[in-house]
Amino acid sequence: MEDKSQGFLGRTGEDAAQSHGKPRRTTAERVPERTSDASVQNTKKCPDEDTGVPATGLAKAESLSGGGAPALPNVVFRGAQTRDSINVSWDREYGVEDEDQQSTRSRQSLKEGVCCCYQALHRAFLQCVEETPAMLSGLVLSLAFCVAIIVLIATTRGNIGDHVGALSALSVVLCLSAALLVCLPWVATLRRCGGALALFVWGTLYVVAIVFIFTGGPVTTWEQVAFFLFLSLSVYTVLPLSIAWALMVGIGTSLSHIVIISVYVPVTSPGTPDLAVQLVANALLLVCANGVGIFHLWMSEQDRRKSNRKREQFSAVRSCKEIRKYQQEVLLLSVLPRYIARELKTEFINKLFKPKSKKKTESSHNFHSLYVRKHSDVSILYADIVGFTKLASSCTPEELVAVLNKLFGRFDDIAKVNGCLRIKILGDCYYCVSGLPAPIRTHARNCVQMGLDMCDAISKLRAATGVEISMRVGVHTGNVLCGVIGLQKWQYDVWSHDVTLANHMESGGLPGRVHITEETMQHLNGAYEVEAGDGGSRDLLLKGRKTYLVIDPRRPDSFIRSTKSGQLTVESRQRASVRMSQYLRSWETIHPFADLSNPEATPSKKTALAKRSGNRCKGSRERPPGPNHHGCLVVDNGVRGSLDTLDSAVRRKKKLNCLTLLFNDLSLEKEFSLSEVRGLHHSVTCLAFIFVTIFAVQILVSIKNFELAVSYGATFPVLVLLLFVVFTGYLKKWRSKMPLGVQWISGLSRGVSGRVALRLLVVVLCVLVTLLMAILNYFFLPGNDCGSITNKTQLEGFKLHTGPYYLYCCLLAMLGVVVFVRTSLSVKSLLLTLAVVVYLALFLHVYAPRSYCLVDMLYNGTQPGILKDPQIMSGVWLVIFYVVCLILARQDELSCRVDFLLDRCFKSEREEMETMEAVNKMLLHNVLPLHVAAFFLGKTIHNQDLYSQSYDSVCVMFASVPQFKEFYSESSANQDGLECLRFLNEIISDFDEILSKPKFCSVEKIKTIGSTYMAAAGLRHAPQGDEEKKVDMSYTHVRTMVEFAFALMGRLEVINTHSFNIFKLRIGINHGPVIAGVIGAHKPQYDIWGNSVNVASRMDSTGVLDKIQVTEETARMVESVGHGVTLRGVVHVKGKGDLTTYFVKRDQSTPHL
Repeated sequence: MEDKSQGFLGRTGEDAAQSHGKPRRTTAERVPERTSDASVQNTKKCPDEDTGVPATGLAKAESLSGGGAPALPNVVFRGAQTRDSINVSWDREYGVEDEDQQSTRSRQSLKEGVCCCYQALHRAFLQCVEETPAMLSGLVLSLAFCVAIIVLIATTRGNIGDHVGALSALSVVLCLSAALLVCLPWVATLRRCGGALALFVWGTLYVVAIVFIFTGGPVTTWEQVAFFLFLSLSVYTVLPLSIAWALMVGIGTSLSHIVIISVYVPVTSPGTPDLAVQLVANALLLVCANGVGIFHLWMSEQDRRKSNRKREQFSAVRSCKEIRKYQQEVLLLSVLPRYIARELKTEFINKLFKPKSKKKTESSHNFHSLYVRKHSDVSILYADIVGFTKLASSCTPEELVAVLNKLFGRFDDIAKVNGCLRIKILGDCYYCVSGLPAPIRTHARNCVQMGLDMCDAISKLRAATGVEISMRVGVHTGNVLCGVIGLQKWQYDVWSHDVTLANHMESGGLPGRVHITEETMQHLNGAYEVEAGDGGSRDLLLKGRKTYLVIDPRRPDSFIRSTKSGQLTVESRQRASVRMSQYLRSWETIHPFADLSNPEATPSKKTALAKRSGNRCKGSRERPPGPNHHGCLVVDNGVRGSLDTLDSAVRRKKKLNCLTLLFNDLSLEKEFSLSEVRGLHHSVTCLAFIFVTIFAVQILVSIKNFELAVSYGATFPVLVLLLFVVFTGYLKKWRSKMPLGVQWISGLSRGVSGRVALRLLVVVLCVLVTLLMAILNYFFLPGNDCGSITNKTQLEGFKLHTGPYYLYCCLLAMLGVVVFVRTSLSVKSLLLTLAVVVYLALFLHVYAPRSYCLVDMLYNGTQPGILKDPQIMSGVWLVIFYVVCLILARQDELSCRVDFLLDRCFKSEREEMETMEAVNKMLLHNVLPLHVAAFFLGKTIHNQDLYSQSYDSVCVMFASVPQFKEFYSESSANQDGLECLRFLNEIISDFDEILSKPKFCSVEKIKTIGSTYMAAAGLRHAPQGDEEKKVDMSYTHVRTMVEFAFALMGRLEVINTHSFNIFKLRIGINHGPVIAGVIGAHKPQYDIWGNSVNVASRMDSTGVLDKIQVTEETARMVESVGHGVTLRGVVHVKGKGDLTTYFVKRDQSTPHL
């Protein structure tokens, strides 16, 4: 092949900015330096803004609750003080600080200290909220309860001496709760012992409840039932206990109250009316409170387990996809430089997410993106293995791929050590560049030393095996354009006249020597001794140029000695390929994509060459590629996500409002509100249980009257109807057996769950019915004028003790709001507020006379303690239960919203990962053939294997644009050749678009070589066994390739029409056996080899413009598939002798694609 211009792997030029050390400041410069420090301090709002904090689960709570950034106050604040003290002592030494500066610095230090303390407190609070949210709520509630009761006892009527026991117990509990609340955010041990801490808090409150029973007056049957309802509910809701412990403690709490009252009251007050009935009512109330608590705990536990399962499933999926994405990116970055891969990936993503209107607008421009950059002061090395063609002809396919991989893997290692990056491998030609994309001052020296090392390695191989091969190396220094062109099978390439000159320096060199131009010698600065090269005598393009041959300082007579040594072992009995393979076993095998099987590991080469690189490559795994270690092309763990271009900062925005728990994003709030609520039938069932309990208690303690029967007779059917509606989903099993006219009934529950208005109607109707029935029948009970009655027997007939039980029914009805776990907090708050306002007005004002009469009847006109006053305590317990219900509603709302955010985050991240995976696959398939990429990404066990495949019949095509060499020029008008490459990119891209046609699915693009397009048909499907099928497929491949060649010629004519050019294609086609494989250590490359490939290349190079030249054997196959051919005659082909060739007739009716 004549033109060997190819591409090159490296790092971005933008990433190659070198850091420079700052000069030492003199004494005169120190005052400005201090001023700079002050300005930095003033600019910095808080000393820990720039402090990196490890990402923990706290970040999730912050991002959801909208908290500030966490800080490390102790460390940073001390650092700030140290810096200030240094500045103060320096200023005092020079006497340049006044009082204003001191006061400013003091205020700034105070501000920094307050800022750090606030952030530390906020961070500790968030951590506590995340780890023990229930415990925090329990402590706050206990603290608030103790404070409220103490204030109430101290400010209301009554003798404080009667409440000494209660005040003592409350004070102890208050101090303990406050101490725990202060220590909880800072002491991790307390947070880890959540269960024991919860039992301790419950124990202190239980002791207070027992003290309350026996404080302030005689004990009644309904004594502190509200307190025990509160305790039983707290065990399940605000204290972090497991279900088993919660059941034991909650049931034990309720039983203890029943036992104490049933034992103590009959002894102290034997004449208590309806004692048994009241004890049964107490039991029903406590059973209901435990049932509501168990239901709430069960629902919360179910949600938590579902959330954990989702997290585990998503974590497993993400881990698997991360590994696959990592493998794909390693594969991609092994072929393309990072900045090119990132640009291409961004382009793909933009195309995927771009609106259709923009796509249509851009498609009208008909220009393809160009990823090419200009670089100056680089050195290009071309190296050719002299005698390799003869050696390859004696190798089996597996031996050839193994030998090539060993040789070029060794060359890649040499390139790495010497700061050079390989561009491409063209058969047995290897070329690389030093100084790309990061500038390197010693680029010429690097290339020359690499050439000497390559010659030395081949000479040692020749001396050990007797195989007659040697290296011919050419080096030139100049400017290049580097990047990728086309749409498929990207390979990093370089173009320029200097690249062409470097190619001719190799062909005009001598075996075993490094041939350099005068420009390269000037950059060596006398580092090597040289002698006249006389390249013009061996290559016409070098006539008139001064060229030089570098003398190897290690062995000045290496050329002579190596020539003689090669003649000593020629007469070996073994085949040359066998001797070569045996010797190459001593070289370490570096497999292509060797690190794909372990995404946690970075490739480390333990060869002697890697050891020689020493300090140059040291730390390459710790930091990204940069100018200080340009020779180290190790793809490290930083590759994970390195190519991801989707913005992840959105996930760290504040999602929820801390106060209202509403989403800051209105669209997110709307989506959450309209989302389907599952499990509504469970909540309605629990509310029905509360309703039945209220009914049973009122039936037991109230006077049976007509109003009671009518009210419940009207509301029971409503509740039953609502229960039926939410349970209709279970009728789906029998939907097919139901009459057509009523099949819609089975979808009622789904409609209620999915529609906000219907769901809200059902919830509000259920809750309002329960809240109403808790107090409604109290209106119809006699006793509103009890104040005017003095007869005790008549007062007892009013059953005034029913008042506290109606209060307890109201408390249970308020709990009915909480059982709707997934209902909006605003709706719950509205219903609870409405209920508590109405209840407070009724118990504290409307029915206050009944409380007065009950107190007079029980205490014979004496004033009881505050804890025994039914009117005051009714207000207290209504407020306490109101606060508890709001806390529970808020916890449920936060849990639902966090789960919604997690689901949404999982969904978006899954979509993002799938998008990234799809983009990586698209990019990967544009680098390697599908079946080859699948080989390396499929089974990790086989990732270390070399890929090689032998094909019996493959049709190979070379299509070149010879006129492009004349068209290409470098001037300021065309940006030193960039615009010429833009036009070549349009041609190659249009050719690649033709490949996407289903008609040419069997055609595989191999690569582009300058302006030459190489493709092959028959590499994807190789039928096994049946010889007839193989022959048929051979004819199919030839026909497809000829039609593809016609399509390329037609597309070039269309391009000429639009660009007013007269370019013509020169095409050569041949078919026969080939060997395909992937070789290379640091930049693996897929290629095909064999005599068929060489002949196809010669058919192109010896061809005629606007003609398709084929060999005689291929011509017969072309005729058999329906295309005509004309005899050209005998053509001399280099390395093949005289061959009879034919031109394929082009049918003028062939449509132009």
